[in-house]
Amino acid sequence: MRILYSHRIQSRDGQSVHVEELVAALRGAGHEVLVVGPGFYEASGFGGESSTVARIRRLLPGAAGEAAELAYNVPAYLRLRRACRDFKPDLIYERYNLYYLAGHRLAAQTRLPYFLEVNSPLAQERTDHGTLRLQRLAHALERRVWRSATLVLPVTQVLADTIHAAGVPRDRLRVVCNGIVLDRFPEAPPGGSTDLILGFVGFVRDWHGMDALIRNMAADPAPLTLTLVGDGPARPGLESLAAELGLSARVRFTGLVDHALVPAAVAAFDIALQPKVVPYASPLKIFDYMAAGRAIVAPDQPNIREVLQHGRTALLFDPADPAALWAAIRRLANDPALRRQ
Repeated sequence: MRILYSHRIQSRDGQSVHVEELVAALRGAGHEVLVVGPGFYEASGFGGESSTVARIRRLLPGAAGEAAELAYNVPAYLRLRRACRDFKPDLIYERYNLYYLAGHRLAAQTRLPYFLEVNSPLAQERTDHGTLRLQRLAHALERRVWRSATLVLPVTQVLADTIHAAGVPRDRLRVVCNGIVLDRFPEAPPGGSTDLILGFVGFVRDWHGMDALIRNMAADPAPLTLTLVGDGPARPGLESLAAELGLSARVRFTGLVDHALVPAAVAAFDIALQPKVVPYASPLKIFDYMAAGRAIVAPDQPNIREVLQHGRTALLFDPADPAALWAAIRRLANDPALRRQ
């Protein structure tokens, strides 16, 4: 099958990992795939972002910035249409992004099957974070794109229920959770060092709650260390907090790590952490942790229970209880057999 893969990702981060792995899997299955996205994306390295896009975001107020997102559809659609004319695809596959209408419009024009991968309800997400100004328009366009797809591919059942509530019939929904390439992960080491290593992988943000974790470490005499693999807006504050609490030697920040090096980094963890997660996500880091055979601590909520089972593949804690995360960590720290299990 010839697949035209459309996206509007502007930065090299976890999203880009997902795109590249999925494209590689499709090609590995024998399909021809042509990826069409912003020019900057192809030229940037991991962790990079378009300086032009970043400048526009800083200079334009909310509504004007969203109007610019809509205006981007003109060159995006023209580029996608040219690719379609030359490549002659059997299918348009698109990673959904708010205000991105190019694939929707091309599918309507060509009557090609249109598969839409949805990783989050972006209109609601941006509304909740106070960054969306044209809310009625954004929600209306989101529903329109979702409803127009031949098949919608959400990453969790929780997200599928949200999309169904927006008017997409159940028979046009297929849940496809995230995954992992297992042969990239070495055989799990036994662990059991004197100082147990707590680990986190990803772009760390304030809502992950790592500050509370570091405070718990400071209040507990147990020989635990913490490794944060990645970067993110919360990192400077966490580094300052660790220094303030005298934990600089016990809290390690690696900065950005190439995706190919993540398996080895995760394999060094004794206890792998997902402190918080939004209610609809399928977190990539959990699949890294599972593939590396690490003991996992994660919140007990529906989207996580789609993947992890309490007491069998993870310890799940009550996210409403501020003490529950640390209690789960201490339980694993005190029980080597449970960690191995």
